[in-house]
Amino acid sequence: MKCSSTHAKTYPTRKRPRENGPHAKTATRKGPRENGHAKTARPFHDLMELFKMSGKSPDTNYLFMGDYVDRGYYSVETVSLLVCLKVRYLERVTILRGNHESRQITQVYGFYDEYLFDYFPLTALVDGQIFCLHGGLSPSIDSLDHIRSLERLQEVPHEGPMCDLLWSNPDDRGGWGISPRGAGYTFGQDISETFNHANGISLISRAHQLVMEGYNWCHDRNVVTVFSAPNYCYRCGNQAAMVELDDELNYSFLQQGTAPGTDRQTDDHRLTDHQADDL
Repeated sequence: MKCSSTHAKTYPTRKRPRENGPHAKTATRKGPRENGHAKTARPFHDLMELFKMSGKSPDTNYLFMGDYVDRGYYSVETVSLLVCLKVRYLERVTILRGNHESRQITQVYGFYDEYLFDYFPLTALVDGQIFCLHGGLSPSIDSLDHIRSLERLQEVPHEGPMCDLLWSNPDDRGGWGISPRGAGYTFGQDISETFNHANGISLISRAHQLVMEGYNWCHDRNVVTVFSAPNYCYRCGNQAAMVELDDELNYSFLQQGTAPGTDRQTDDHRLTDHQADDL
């Protein structure tokens, strides 16, 4: 597949979600039959390989959990394709916001958009059972209704519940902890179990951290991390994964390596000083 674009062609596509955005919800509800993709800062060709594996829209529903740009090439092509799919198949494609969908991050890593990402929902709920988001939980949030009441049409703040949803990580230690990344929190199994029980959900599906097999269970299967960028930054050697759900919410994981011809190196200014397992 060849992909070419000009500013004149791309701008109207970018504008339409912004016009419709305020009517969308901060937390969205989705039915079953979803394919969930996590951190998608990946070469465009790898994204196309995932579509080949799991089917094209609108035959397959898709839910993407953030981080569509930076730390790789083809960011414009990747995010433009996802936005086009969202515009074309409004009820079939859900695009959540990740911590990279902010001015602070995109200015550093080479992709900057002042408005578009502000309108992306922060979370999604699949069939009332699977809670999807980019990062993790917040000590300021104990209910889904609280998330629905958040004002998302803003830059990602440096602290507070919106920041936590995009930056927090699960941890082996119980309770809340200070995140070593300077934003969000770490949260233990007791926190996950309490949140899931209080809100009547069975699983938290999130992204935000590299896992070598593409997905990783924790907190006694109350939380799963899904990472959809193979060979992250062209050097980590990890697999990508996505979650496939059927009508009964039975899930399976599809794994994928790097697409042929996408082994180029990332420019130094797009790399992070963090360790590979803490993104």
